[in-house]
This record gives sequence, structure tokens and C-alpha cells, in this order.
Amino acid sequence: MRKPIIVVIIVVLVALYASLFVVQEGERGIVMRFGKVLRDDENKPQVFAPGLHMKVPFLETVKTLDARIQTMDNQADRFVTKEKKDLIVDSYIKWRISDFSRYYLATGGGDVSQAEVLLKRKFSDRLRSEMGRLDVKDIVTDSRGRLTTDVRDALNTGSAGNDDDVQTPAADDAIASAAARVERETNSKEPAINPNSMAALGIQVVDVRIKQINLPTEVSDAIYNRMRAEREAVARSQRSQGQEEAEKLRAQADYQVTRTLAEAQRSALITRGDGDAEAAKLFADAFSQDPDFYAFIRSLRAYENSFEGNQDVMVLSPDSDFFRYMKAPSNATR
Repeated sequence: MRKPIIVVIIVVLVALYASLFVVQEGERGIVMRFGKVLRDDENKPQVFAPGLHMKVPFLETVKTLDARIQTMDNQADRFVTKEKKDLIVDSYIKWRISDFSRYYLATGGGDVSQAEVLLKRKFSDRLRSEMGRLDVKDIVTDSRGRLTTDVRDALNTGSAGNDDDVQTPAADDAIASAAARVERETNSKEPAINPNSMAALGIQVVDVRIKQINLPTEVSDAIYNRMRAEREAVARSQRSQGQEEAEKLRAQADYQVTRTLAEAQRSALITRGDGDAEAAKLFADAFSQDPDFYAFIRSLRAYENSFEGNQDVMVLSPDSDFFRYMKAPSNATR
């Protein structure tokens, strides 16, 4: 008797364990029976909040959806501004699931990749249209925050037909198609949702941010080349001005040197002339007292200057007055 009871207890415990499932915090659960989703009275998928729940063991399975905020990085893309100038914009989106049943139906079973494809297409079209209304200055300055806020609000509320001059038909058609599928599969009595908004997919865009704005490579190269040419022109101008100043300073220095040397030479000549005049005067005063002695001294100096070299030869008459001081004293005094 004990063995059947133990077997029954084990079977009951296994069935009880298989019938229990836990939805973790930050997740939501959707139960599927034979591959079909359990629905509520409005034919919407039944969503289980975090906690302990029960299901039919071995017949029902649980699919969990992430309720946390998701981050979707967008590849840097080219956008055209109001001025017809190209910009390379790198951005990202923060989003989360706001309606789990609608999200599950719109994305074909909670496929995150499909949701991000639709969100990325809508975001790209909307951002492209918004940037086409602004110039570069507004985009990169204080209007940058307003731009992302407008894009976020537009993603959440959608376009308002003719009242909104920013249209994104490619993305709107894809989202509207998914929203129509949700409406066909449910009997919800909730107010109608704009089929052009991300709310139609059960998604709420929490934040939109632009990480970086760059110019295209060809534009950046042209700007850098122009800046380099401008800097080189400024450098050449500075160098030419420096050379001009150097030439002026060099000319002034040469002028000062020449002037100083000329004045020094003039002063030297004047001083030398004054000295020679003073010396001549002294000699004249001295020799005027004894003219014969002066004539004798001058003759001696003439002899000294005439016979400096050993090979000097002079052809003069012996009776020349030049040799009068070389003759006997009797003849020299005549």
C-alpha cells in the first residue's frame, strides 16, 4: 500500500511543481496553451504580473516579456538640413513596453527585433523630417534639446494627418498595418489609438538622444583644407611683415653704424688736424728761434729717409745743396 501512495504523492508534487511558474521583477508573462495565447474577456492576451502564478502543467507554456527600459542604438546616418547641408547624426532611443498584450500581437509574439525595426523606421523618418525644418545652427545649439523632445513626442502621439506638416508615410504604413492586425484580433473597448504612433504597437518612447553630430567626410576635408589655406595665408602674411620689420631694423642699424663711424672719423680727422696744426705751430715756434738749426734737422731727416735701404742709389751732383751738411764744416757753412 505504501508504494502506490508514495507514487501518487510524487506525481502530485511533480504536477504541482509543473503548474507553478514565477514571473520575475522587470518581466511580464504570457501563457500559451497548445501554441495559442490565453486571452481575457476582450480577446486580448492575458498578461501576468511579477509573482507566483499557476498554469495547467504540461499543456501550457509561459513566454516572458522584458518590462524594463530598452536601449536601441541607431547607426550613424546622413540627414539634410533646411540649408540643404548634410550632417552625419549618431543617436539612440530609450523605450519600453507600455501595453504588453498589444505589443505581443503587433510584433508577432513579442519579437524585439521586429519592434525595433518598426521603431527605427519611424524614428529615422521623423528625425529626418524634423531636421529638414531646421538649419545647422539650430540643430547644434540650443534647439538640439527641443528637437529630440519633439521627435519623442511625435513618436508617442503620432502624426495628426493634415494638421501635421511632417509626414512619415513609409513607417506609418508599417505601423498602421500592425495596429490593424491587433484591432482585428481583439475586442477592446478602449479609446482608439492613433495608428501612426508607437502606442499602436504597445511601445512608449522614454527618451531620444543625439550622441554626436558630424559633417560628412568630404565636407570635413574641404573645411579643413580651407582652414589650412587660411592659416597658411595668415602665416605668410605674418612672415612677410616680420621680414619687413627685420629689414627696417637692419636698415636703421646700418644707418646708425654708418653715421656713428662717419661722425667718429670726422671727429678723428678734426682732432688729428688740430693736433697737426698744434704740432706745426710748436715746430714753427721752436725752429723760428734758430733757422739754421731747423734747416740742419730737416736735412738729417731727409738723409735718414733717403738711405733707409742698403741698395738705395742716388744720382746727384756732388755740388748739390742736398749734401752740404756732409761736407767739411768749412764748406758747409758757406
